Amino acid sequence: MRYENGKMKEVQIAYIGGGSRGWAWGLMTDLAMEERLSGTVRLYDIDSRAARNNEKIGNELGERPEAKGKWRYVTCPSLEVALTGADFVVISILPGTFDEMASDVHLPERLGIWQSVGDTAGPGGMIRALRTLPMFAEFARAIRDWAPDAWVINYTNPMSLCVKMLYYIFPQIKAFGCCHEVFGTQKLLRDICEEECGLSGVDWHEVDVNVVGINHFTWFTEASCRGIDLFPVYRRYIEKHFERGYRLENENWMNSSFACAHRVKMDLFLKYGCIAAAGDRHLAEFMPSDTYLKDPETVKAWRFGLTSVDWRKEDLRKRLERSARLVSGEEKIELKSTGEEGVMLMKALCGLGRVISNVNLPNTAGQIPNLPRTAVVETNALFGQNSIHPVSAGEMPEEIYRLTLPHIQNHETILKASLTCDREMVTEAFLNDPLVKGKHCSRADVEALVRDMIENTQAYLPEGWRTGRQEP
Repeated sequence: MRYENGKMKEVQIAYIGGGSRGWAWGLMTDLAMEERLSGTVRLYDIDSRAARNNEKIGNELGERPEAKGKWRYVTCPSLEVALTGADFVVISILPGTFDEMASDVHLPERLGIWQSVGDTAGPGGMIRALRTLPMFAEFARAIRDWAPDAWVINYTNPMSLCVKMLYYIFPQIKAFGCCHEVFGTQKLLRDICEEECGLSGVDWHEVDVNVVGINHFTWFTEASCRGIDLFPVYRRYIEKHFERGYRLENENWMNSSFACAHRVKMDLFLKYGCIAAAGDRHLAEFMPSDTYLKDPETVKAWRFGLTSVDWRKEDLRKRLERSARLVSGEEKIELKSTGEEGVMLMKALCGLGRVISNVNLPNTAGQIPNLPRTAVVETNALFGQNSIHPVSAGEMPEEIYRLTLPHIQNHETILKASLTCDREMVTEAFLNDPLVKGKHCSRADVEALVRDMIENTQAYLPEGWRTGRQEP
């Protein structure tokens, strides 16, 4: 990197998963809109054709006169080439295909276990982790060997376990996980604050929050805006709107796989006194199965949706078609901010300002004192020149702690299972998961489910899962 006239030039970004038909395009637009950064984005993907397509799309975007940030996109043939000399590493991958994810999400339904996302908690999140973690172990070794001083930004789920594996393999790594779920809740609170308090023109960044939790099961223990305590404002809104939930622009909301009325959030606030700060689809999967995911009718009553893998496959088909249009020039990417903070965090780490944002990091600084130091937690952190300083969030409230602990325990178990190819550990983690536990399944049924789910993702697992346990 080279600093010149208030700008950081020749920044080198290695993008693992650079053939992405979603995150990559968002990163391209955010980089193009930031005039104080410029350099090279090195795209690496096992699908080299997808990476080459994004190279063409990114370079076309950078050549536009309205693009403030000037970036060159190049496809790299190996991790070594992509990483050597990198200042930043971005990881955004799909572990396996949607065929494997179909098993993750839908096979547990034979035991009455319903999952609304299936990429973080529950049986789906754990099996997804088993095929993702070996990839992250490889990434960590590669970063250790070829870019040990780079800042590593992970966007891949399951977020907590991915970050945990990076640090397990390379303890000195400078890695953190970014997730936009907290931003969505800040925007929700902004809208409610404007409606209840008669304000207008509030930027969601004005909603100051104390963040405590683990990824996708995150909570605000404090929230304010322009000197207004938002907890009584939020309670007042819930008292008036709980039965219907938060207004939806499209009332035919069940046709959207991601829309929700935020009734799960509201209910959790009434039960536990803190503001749950993730989407309802994610929050529901961390709770006992008889709460929000008892069956599809219960889900419908809470006004959120089950994101089917068939929907994801259709969405991928549309994105592939869009990729072809972007490569041919038939369509151009709109220069519009994604609302993600990744580029802003890069600027801060380059020394171009300081910023506080929520981030997933190991709890080694005791950000949440009553959680294990080995846990990966989501709290606020101060980003500055070549530094991240986690902000002390205080203890997690006791009732929320009890809800969170089984998932932290499962993170430890699944990491060890991944390293040793131990099916028994996977079974124990399933039995400890609230979605499974609430169904009172027999151990034999859970063991059979584990066996079949592992078999369905075998192509993406190490040889040890076929031959038996192996030493980590």
